[in-house]
Amino acid sequence: MQTHVVEATMRHVSRRSAILAVIATVTFVLGGTVGALAASHSFGYHKVRSGLPSGLPTLTVTSTDLRAHRPIPQQFWGCTDAGISPQLSWSGAPAGTKSFAVLMFDPDAPTGSGFWHWVAWDIPPDTTSLPTGAVLPAGSVSGENDNGTLGYTGPCPPVGDLTHHYEITVVALNVATLGVDATTHPAVIGFLTGHNALAAGQLVATAQQ
Repeated sequence: MQTHVVEATMRHVSRRSAILAVIATVTFVLGGTVGALAASHSFGYHKVRSGLPSGLPTLTVTSTDLRAHRPIPQQFWGCTDAGISPQLSWSGAPAGTKSFAVLMFDPDAPTGSGFWHWVAWDIPPDTTSLPTGAVLPAGSVSGENDNGTLGYTGPCPPVGDLTHHYEITVVALNVATLGVDATTHPAVIGFLTGHNALAAGQLVATAQQ
């Protein structure tokens, strides 16, 4: 009789241990999933870091086509085609400026790393503006954007997404050329411009649909 009781008790303990093992496994898997999701959220695109050093002298950047912190007009969007680049003017370049770079970046793009819309560099030092739909001055390089095309590609934020802020930055550089070709990734251009920056200015405009 006692032997049967002991055997029954052992079977009960064994089943209970198996159930606890299953619960522990499920908890571990779910915990790992939640942890991964939390990690992905903390890696959100609002954490993108600027490549420019702090404390740079400031250029004044303006546009006849855009208003600071206001929506970008549709002709400069890139949903149906590349769109056209907006007019830009800048002033306040320090002595020793040997070239300029123009960068247009969307830190709000849902990519984890933002989105480069326009990168242009080796712009001659006597340049103080670019017209609407710019053809860059001789010697300039119009690089590849994150859409995989050369030159400008306009905004096209996802429908229903938050407001995107498009940072158009003009950087005065201490070198006449960055020494790289048009297929160089925009992130590398961002690094090189920051490394050689004398001054920078920015115009931020928005888009949402």
